[in-house]
Amino acid sequence: MERHRRDSQRQGEDGCTGSDDGASDDGVLSAFLCPITMQLMRDPVVIETGHAYERDAIVRWFKECGKLGRRLCCPITMQVVHRADLRPVLALQDAILEWTDRQDRDELRKACQWLTKDAPEKEAVCALGRVMRGWSKGRAGKHVMRSEGMIPMVASMLKNGSGIVRLQALEALHQFAEETDEDREAVTEGDTIRTIIKFIDCEDCQERELAVSALCELSKSELVCAKISELNGAILILGKVAGSETHNPIMADKADKTLDNLDRCEKNAVQMAENGRLEPLLNLLIEGSPEKQLLMASSLEKIVLSNDLKILVAQRVGSLFAGIVENGSLEAKEVAFKVLEHISANPESAKVLIEGSVLRPLFRVLSINGVNLLPPRLQEAAAAVLCNLVASGVDFGKVPLDGGRTLVSEDIVHSLLHLISNTSPPIQCKLLEFFDKLSTSPETVQSIVSAIKSSGAITNLVQFIESDHQESRIASLKLIYKISFHVDREIAQVFRGSPALLGCLVRATFPNDGNTGEQEAAVQILANLPKRDRYLTRELMEQGAFKMVARKVLSICRREAGSNINDHSLLEGLVKVLSRITYALRDEPRCIALAREYNLATLFTSLLRLNGLDEVQVISAKALMNFSLESKYLSSTPKFDEPEQRSMLARFGAKPSSIQLCHVHCGICSIRDNFCILQGKAVDRLIHCLNHCNKKVVEAALSALSTLLEDGVEISEGVLVLHRANGIEPIFDIMKENPTGSFQYRVTWAVERILRAEEISKAASADRSLGSALVHAFQHGDARTRRIAEAALKHIDKIPIFSQIINKPPSRRGSSMGSMEQIYKLDR
Repeated sequence: MERHRRDSQRQGEDGCTGSDDGASDDGVLSAFLCPITMQLMRDPVVIETGHAYERDAIVRWFKECGKLGRRLCCPITMQVVHRADLRPVLALQDAILEWTDRQDRDELRKACQWLTKDAPEKEAVCALGRVMRGWSKGRAGKHVMRSEGMIPMVASMLKNGSGIVRLQALEALHQFAEETDEDREAVTEGDTIRTIIKFIDCEDCQERELAVSALCELSKSELVCAKISELNGAILILGKVAGSETHNPIMADKADKTLDNLDRCEKNAVQMAENGRLEPLLNLLIEGSPEKQLLMASSLEKIVLSNDLKILVAQRVGSLFAGIVENGSLEAKEVAFKVLEHISANPESAKVLIEGSVLRPLFRVLSINGVNLLPPRLQEAAAAVLCNLVASGVDFGKVPLDGGRTLVSEDIVHSLLHLISNTSPPIQCKLLEFFDKLSTSPETVQSIVSAIKSSGAITNLVQFIESDHQESRIASLKLIYKISFHVDREIAQVFRGSPALLGCLVRATFPNDGNTGEQEAAVQILANLPKRDRYLTRELMEQGAFKMVARKVLSICRREAGSNINDHSLLEGLVKVLSRITYALRDEPRCIALAREYNLATLFTSLLRLNGLDEVQVISAKALMNFSLESKYLSSTPKFDEPEQRSMLARFGAKPSSIQLCHVHCGICSIRDNFCILQGKAVDRLIHCLNHCNKKVVEAALSALSTLLEDGVEISEGVLVLHRANGIEPIFDIMKENPTGSFQYRVTWAVERILRAEEISKAASADRSLGSALVHAFQHGDARTRRIAEAALKHIDKIPIFSQIINKPPSRRGSSMGSMEQIYKLDR
């Protein structure tokens, strides 16, 4: 009653008509008021004097009288009361209830005029207050509101321009939604759901919280759930709120409960899945009928899943789809393959599928015995799934299929290779991609290569290079590139037997459509062919491959190769192809002519500057080594026109001043004509490479510089060139690092040649570190290294010289210590 009194006062203050509440001028109402509290009586009782009071009020009065030591009396007449009997006045109570209900109905009906979206704020707030009080008082008020259609009116207040009105309307709707499904459905008439969702997605925190709470209560009705799911974006917005536990855990919990309510509606499963909530759909997949499973699977196939959801699908229904692949209907298999292809694209979910034994049914439908059991489109889908699975990084040599076999067992590989040759291009493409990805793994590539060799399939694989089906051609090129490190001679044999295939490979190196994947694979295959194969080199020369490669390398260099990550591997392959020329200079005059035409020695020299492209630097240094080995054969001897001039020069041992001769090669040299590395700053750049952190670059640069100390040239002049270019100290430093293998032999050989210079050997004899490094080579090197280290130690007086033959000074143009050129020719 106190609340009713306060509400009445507030209504009066808000400007609502007070007479509507039963003012004192209403005589009937005054009889309903308790004389003590001046409030409507709910439980009226009568005392001896015949006056009626609220039971609780008169009981308190009598207690106060007892505490004060006074006799009980009537509060109105103060007449003494001998008995404290309290008799209920049922007729009065019924009259009060009837009057109250009538007043509430009248109050609610009068409030209807302000329940519109355009109502002024003051009147709207007053009307909503009456509505909420009427709803809370009991069945009569609720009956009136339902019968008068006031619930939809309150819902319309959500569009009022006042934020206070909207908040109060949301609060009222929340109260309505706590009752029955009929009330919830009445609230959601029209576009109320859209408006509530709009509040959830707004910035106002109060409106958001009230809207989420109201929607949570409303979603207890299945009909309302259907309306929510029909609203585009509603589930997505609720999902966003449900995921915001850290910001507002209470609101997130209510949003999550709303989604749980939506989950119960079967037709919401697909939409829930589209918005990242897969559990309802997965449950239907597992528990539903075959027809329901097919419907849910078809829907799942069209949904774009995050990687986390792909893992969830693989865990929950991966084995289910594996069973469908093997035993389902054709329609179900087609859907299953599509779903498996989708979720196997993620490596982690692919691993889950592999653990769920999906490999066995996939292989069975692709095996030779099963070729006629499935239509080609399903075979292609199965191959695509298999291709995705092998990209997961799993060691398939340890994943069992059946009978102790694995996916890389020889007979399994043979059957799939046979299938490649006896199926349609789309399936061929997928199977080639399958082998390509298997060949990427160090654990399985050896098994694949062994099976390819034993089956003789290399010829068939190479022939795909001339396929008209672009995807198959590219896939075969990538596969051949991967295995070319292991079967380079077998691939070369196929090309030697079919120049047309080699021509297709050359054309793939420069595709018309600019396909970089095809180009890079083709270049790498050419690069991995045996570089000393003269027949292939001549055939590539005939087809103009080297000219195209040279122009392409020059083009990339002009774009400052290294700035574009896509140029790196391509440039490496192109440079390796171009370097083939340097291994055939002595046997193929056309190679010399082409090297001069494109000034390749200068090009390889410039490539030494490309920091970060270590393999390019290694290849370039080796190419310069090959060029430099030929310089002594290609340098021209000067000719003099006048006999008197020749005799005069011969008498005094002089050369014409107008002609600059190379002191190392004793002829007229240039980097373009005879590839002399003393020209074009090649020596400086090679010496700079001696300080490289990559030992392969250092070894290649040292090999190129060692050609200045080779038999057949003026070794003392070569040492002088290195000394002037500050190249001797870096070579000694390499020796002090105690390299091993061929690197140890090369540097020991170079050090021994350098120490033949008397002044250098005297200075080096005081270098204990160099002496220790030579002793280490003498003790731990192979036979040829020990022999050369012994000679070097004698130069610095670390080993005594006993033999007069050995004491004889070595030739300026070589010695019996051996030439590095023979070692270079063995370099693969």
